[in-house]
Amino acid sequence: MISYNIITGDTLGKVFQRIPGVDPGNFFIGRHFIIGLSTIVFSLPLSLYRDIAKLGKVSLVSAVLTAVILTFVIIRVFTLGPYISRTEDAWVFAKPNAIQAIGIMSFAFICHHNSFLVYSSLEEPTVAKWSRIIHISVIISVFISLLFATSGYLTFTDHTQGDLFENYCKNDDLINFGRFCYGITVILTYPIECFVTREVIANVFFGGNLSKISHVIVTTVIITMATLVSLIVDCLGIVLEFNGVLCAAPLIFIIPSACYLKLSEERWIHPDKIMSSVMLLNGVVVMVVGFIMAVTRPQDCSHGQEMAYCFSTNASFFNISPFLEPTQPPVLNISTFY
Repeated sequence: MISYNIITGDTLGKVFQRIPGVDPGNFFIGRHFIIGLSTIVFSLPLSLYRDIAKLGKVSLVSAVLTAVILTFVIIRVFTLGPYISRTEDAWVFAKPNAIQAIGIMSFAFICHHNSFLVYSSLEEPTVAKWSRIIHISVIISVFISLLFATSGYLTFTDHTQGDLFENYCKNDDLINFGRFCYGITVILTYPIECFVTREVIANVFFGGNLSKISHVIVTTVIITMATLVSLIVDCLGIVLEFNGVLCAAPLIFIIPSACYLKLSEERWIHPDKIMSSVMLLNGVVVMVVGFIMAVTRPQDCSHGQEMAYCFSTNASFFNISPFLEPTQPPVLNISTFY
């Protein structure tokens, strides 16, 4: 939830800066105001639903917008990528921070925490139906994630930020429309995570049942706490790292494997137990090493600043934006390439 708020603030802030006549330092297009407004107007009302099935149409809209965003990112591989400088080690297969990347990828694919809620929302919940839905969803997610990751790195290589949209220049109107779609997608996805958090609190402290008043209070407290943290932290990469190594790794690798090893009656040399043992060990390594590296070697973060390659004096490919003051350096006009 914190990461979603950070994405919303950073992404929509750059979109609103492109409105003619709007001062970039205007409070009403700042990340703090955007996060607060989106929380009050969209996130909180949607999160107050008691039935997750009511978010079905919202999720469909989010999926369609994701396809639109992916199209824009792929286009920029060919229209922007050739003009971004590459570092000497840009194509090294793996670097020491690969373990941190595993944690982030784990966070991207984690769905264990909301599985029970989604399963119970099915019209005819059966194991076979659930298995089919899970396999199709994960396969599609892997495909989309690979396209995003590959397209993003092919465009920016070693300059790639934790939030890919932080890499694109502010005057790239095609990407700005993608940013707008992305912001809407994140806002519509946010309530699903709130549902899970509220469900856990309800089961642990309220016996699984919340009255109408308790439902509103608990939801409001959860969203308020997440919003306050997201207003303080402004680097998405760091948030994803800690979420990945402290939350995703245990939920994906450690806890399921440990439960299977504890409950299974098979011998230790059984292939299933060997695989669970490997997964358990892998999860422990990712969590411990990833946490240490996240603390000692955090990801670089642009903090909403324009990237260096957005400024150039090459008159053959770059134009000066009409919205800049004469004293400002010339800015890459990405729309020239599209």
